[in-house]
Amino acid sequence: MKSLALAAALFAAALLPAQAQTADDPANTLVMETPHGEVVIALRPDIAPAHAERLVTLTREGFYDDVPFHRVIPGFMAQTGDPTGTGMGGSELPDLQAEFSSEPFTRGSVGMARAQNPNSANSQFFIVYDRANWLDNEYTLIGEVVSGMEAIDQIAPGAGQSGMVENPDRIESMRVLADTQ
Repeated sequence: MKSLALAAALFAAALLPAQAQTADDPANTLVMETPHGEVVIALRPDIAPAHAERLVTLTREGFYDDVPFHRVIPGFMAQTGDPTGTGMGGSELPDLQAEFSSEPFTRGSVGMARAQNPNSANSQFFIVYDRANWLDNEYTLIGEVVSGMEAIDQIAPGAGQSGMVENPDRIESMRVLADTQ
């Protein structure tokens, strides 16, 4: 399973533009197990170093294990990273300063969730289902799904405009690829 995740990440990296080829960096590659399958995320420390470091740190602490996808809006995004499942929780670490970039939010992009204050990202992140241009330069793009987007497509959707999920799917576990080799 470990070698399969690495092979998928390396293969996907070969298909990405040169500036996005970070999946070949096991220290900045996350492997997330969901009820629907494995998802490999290549972090982008080249555009969001503090946010990439935060996700690696929290992943290594086991912070994301058993955390719900509490907000899921079909056609837009699936959000996780709040252990309380309310959308109001986070880690005990301080909030991060925004690291906006010119990179567009496209299908599989991973962004950091935040409150109205652009410098309030902490532990919550989301994965977009389709192009979301209104997020460009407004939210920190932290990485991209390089394999397993079909698992994200199957995450239980929420209801109404808020997208809050009554009986959410959960991250079963999340690991840094370098730690599993």
